[in-house]
Amino acid sequence: MDFVSGEIIAVDKPLHWTSFDAVKRLRGALQRRLGVRKFKVGHAGTLDPLATGVLIVCTGRATRSIDTLQAGDKEYVATLRLGATTPSFDLETEIDATFPTAHITPELLEEVLSRFRGHIAQVPPVYSAVKIDGKRAYKFARRGQEVELKAKPLEIKELEVEEMDLSGAEPWVRLRIVCGKGTYIRALARDIGRELGSGAHLTALRRTRVGQYPIDRCLSLDQALELIERVDITFPDDYTPPKAN
Repeated sequence: MDFVSGEIIAVDKPLHWTSFDAVKRLRGALQRRLGVRKFKVGHAGTLDPLATGVLIVCTGRATRSIDTLQAGDKEYVATLRLGATTPSFDLETEIDATFPTAHITPELLEEVLSRFRGHIAQVPPVYSAVKIDGKRAYKFARRGQEVELKAKPLEIKELEVEEMDLSGAEPWVRLRIVCGKGTYIRALARDIGRELGSGAHLTALRRTRVGQYPIDRCLSLDQALELIERVDITFPDDYTPPKAN
């Protein structure tokens, strides 16, 4: 493999890892294998630590393709707990409010979901990497500072129920979502909860596709590291490998 000219590796990001953690681990393995102190590695589309699934990692000159890869459609499977909210809209923070859910029926849920299909405007979560005056919004949120974010246009191309239980003490629904660039699934959970006349937050999120890269084509992080260690390395004609000490 020619990591210098550029390779694209689809990785199944583990739970509790940040996207940067995964990239840093792969970059370190590549630097050791190539015998260099610096090497360009980036990712296309950040996943939250509490999300798993497809993370596209680009090496060398393939990092020039990151913007194009990020622009591709993304598919998610998201589990929402209904009737409760958290400040981060997921399990990063504790429940801060509970709401009635007895009125939520499959028919109401489907009617609400229909409002989110197509082109919509969405306010990003304050617990996000959106920049405010050059700083990430989550830094303000974690200090308890209030910030105001503007709604952004985006497209939800597919939104359907995979499974649900509305009768239990903690009702939930699992959704399959296909969306365009810039969609925050946590914010979608927040908005669905509001439209239901209740509340909602994410309890699980898995990205199952980015563009042409589905989850079944991904390597685990360990498999990607093993690939780097064992694969034959090639170099472009204009590259001079460092001399051994």
